[in-house]
Amino acid sequence: MLVAMTAYVCPRCRIESPTDALTWCCPKCRGPWDLEFASAPVSLPSLASRGNSLWRYEEALPPMRYAPEVTLGEGRTPLVPLLQAEAGAPASVSAKLDFLMPTLSFKDRGAVMLAAHALHLTEFGLSDRVVADSSGNAGTAVAAYGARAGLDCLVYVPRGTSPKKLEQIRAHGAEVVEVAGDREATARAAREAADEPGTFYASHVYNPYFLHGTKTYVYELWEELGGRLPETIVVPVGNGTLLLGAALAIEELLHHGLVDTRPALVAVQAEAVSPLAAAFHAGAEELGAPIPGRPTLAEGIAIPAPPRARQILRAVRATGGTFLTVTEDQIREAQRDLARRGLFVESTGVACWAAVRAAPPSPGLTVVPLCGAGAKTGLAA
Repeated sequence: MLVAMTAYVCPRCRIESPTDALTWCCPKCRGPWDLEFASAPVSLPSLASRGNSLWRYEEALPPMRYAPEVTLGEGRTPLVPLLQAEAGAPASVSAKLDFLMPTLSFKDRGAVMLAAHALHLTEFGLSDRVVADSSGNAGTAVAAYGARAGLDCLVYVPRGTSPKKLEQIRAHGAEVVEVAGDREATARAAREAADEPGTFYASHVYNPYFLHGTKTYVYELWEELGGRLPETIVVPVGNGTLLLGAALAIEELLHHGLVDTRPALVAVQAEAVSPLAAAFHAGAEELGAPIPGRPTLAEGIAIPAPPRARQILRAVRATGGTFLTVTEDQIREAQRDLARRGLFVESTGVACWAAVRAAPPSPGLTVVPLCGAGAKTGLAA
């Protein structure tokens, strides 16, 4: 019998489950798992001699038996200035180019963790297939890292997903299941498949290993800035996987005395689908009654009912941050503006730059992520 070195735990019910189990959610409330795991401090001077992948921060990551087998050298993406501080204008803005990942999106940070864990389960005969659901980028990342690990993958996507993303997923050998309906209908179909015996649900929402991958985004900022963090970290939020990973990293760095202050987390949603922004500005701790969404260019964050909503709202408030929303016209113009600066980013990935352009940035350094390559979707019409 395998001995789990970490455990899943429900943040609501405090029910625990070994990570070697295929139970993808809390059996009581059906909510997503967190990971009961204590990180160790990362030595900044030691990083100079380490390899360029997420595993350079191995002290901060859950133990992974098969990390070397699945890495594609993800991480260590460039940080480039977009707006320089000037006299009388003390704010500066830099972009972290997470679209320069092996599958051209930040989702590789979490997918490599899921693939390493899935390979562990497969090698010990606990799982024989991997199921994921996605609006495109997460599915592509799971398919790519699944291929790297030699795993059979089934990816559920909404009908109408970008043909270029579907081509990418299929190129990696994964089977695509197109679901009639919206993103939530797709997630329901995948969860039904995940309940079948021998299935590992590689969910970027429900499985906390994904969040421990995305937290390396902030560890990289900390390293790049010489042991400090920016004053403000802006992130796009649909299911909140990048934001919650960032919050994890911030708390770990504070706990280990590696930083002294907590950056403000500013969450960005498309105005057309912004349930979290509405709840935040209403002072609510949970989502209210469902708000009908409208079509948006930012398809990757068009999530009407994110399962981790309570955690997302709490994380933003804990840092003194806020929620911003952007219009479709602002998204279009932000994409074109970045392209004129030499950065071709997909429409979801430009949401944060659109928000910063519309609202003057706070004093100090603000960092925005550019999360997906424009080649995945093309220029927004």
